[in-house]
Amino acid sequence: MIEVDVVDGVGVVRLAHGRVNALDVELCRAIERTMRELDDPEGPVRAVVLTGTGRVFSAGVDLKRVVAGGAPYVAEFLPALGGAFRSVFDLGKPVVAAVNGHAIAGGCVLAAACDRRIMALGTGRIGVPELRVGVPFPAPALEIMRFALGPVRARQVIFDGANHEPDAALALGLVDELIDPDALVDEAVAVAGRTATDIPADTFRHTKAQLRQEVNERLDRVTEPGTVELWTRAATDGRIQAFLDRTVGSRGQ
Repeated sequence: MIEVDVVDGVGVVRLAHGRVNALDVELCRAIERTMRELDDPEGPVRAVVLTGTGRVFSAGVDLKRVVAGGAPYVAEFLPALGGAFRSVFDLGKPVVAAVNGHAIAGGCVLAAACDRRIMALGTGRIGVPELRVGVPFPAPALEIMRFALGPVRARQVIFDGANHEPDAALALGLVDELIDPDALVDEAVAVAGRTATDIPADTFRHTKAQLRQEVNERLDRVTEPGTVELWTRAATDGRIQAFLDRTVGSRGQ
């Protein structure tokens, strides 16, 4: 489900869950557990790289599980999803996303939660089509996108709901750098390692917490009954299934 290798003191966290690293309860909990462990200031890892397998970083939420599970699954899943996002966002060491391919919806949010995002050139796309699916953003996802892009660009990207090719993603600020796929992970490890070397660990952790303080204060106060209700409605009224039928059908699968 998750593979962790340590390269020159950098923990390379690789999502390896099915064909497309779809975010379900189990993967979300594994992400949070892994990131919390790597965040240990006394641990051997001084920085983190988050990447996927094959041609997919993460295709986002496992919508089939949401439809099949209905209200009980939604009630369990949304907190797990928020925990995964926040564990990446709050990790007090340098975190670099090595976006090896498609990073859609929750996959895009995971990348946005990182301190730097490097994307492979190629056919992978990145974006947040949640509203086109018919579900709202959970608060952690919304706050992370606003933090990563700024309020104006976040609004544009969220309401547009498009998935973007690498060049467009770079122009929008969804990623910071494009690189040849064969060099992606090595470059991400080098960037993460340089940051950890150039900035004392305690100074980096303190400054990162300062930058995120207002976001985390808002998230610590928020309750989301309306979000849960809308996700539950979307799971049971056919809108998510209709989205799946359209997208899967358009790929001929």
